[in-house]
Amino acid sequence: MMNHETMTAAILTAKNDKGYTWEQLASEIGMSPVWTASCSYAMNTMLAEQAESLCRILDLGEDVARALQTCPHKAWGASVPTDPLIYRLYEATMIYGQSVKDIVHEKFGDGIMSAIDYRMFVDRVEDPKGDRVVITLDGKFLPYKRW
Repeated sequence: MMNHETMTAAILTAKNDKGYTWEQLASEIGMSPVWTASCSYAMNTMLAEQAESLCRILDLGEDVARALQTCPHKAWGASVPTDPLIYRLYEATMIYGQSVKDIVHEKFGDGIMSAIDYRMFVDRVEDPKGDRVVITLDGKFLPYKRW
């Protein structure tokens, strides 16, 4: 069976060779761009119909479709990210994370935001001083249980 690293390389190569954007691919399979990309990077799994549709669009084989359906091992390095864009997301979390946590607890109580019952949107907003990146994290609130 194809491993996730090889799967990701095949998808990215085909996506780039064919000139697709994540928005276009996601629209074709009826899912969001962020989720579609995360599956392609082996951070989530697709249903058979979604995987087969993506592979049909990109002219990829059944081995890639099967790999898209296998449960990933979600792992990332323990070091600070070095890619400038990813680092800025990390930096924003480090600077504002405690503040967001305090405000969530004030509004909802003791709990967390789900990253399973979750949606994320990335939008571009035109601004005369320079276009803005708007990232919306939309997760269900999960209160901690008491027992």
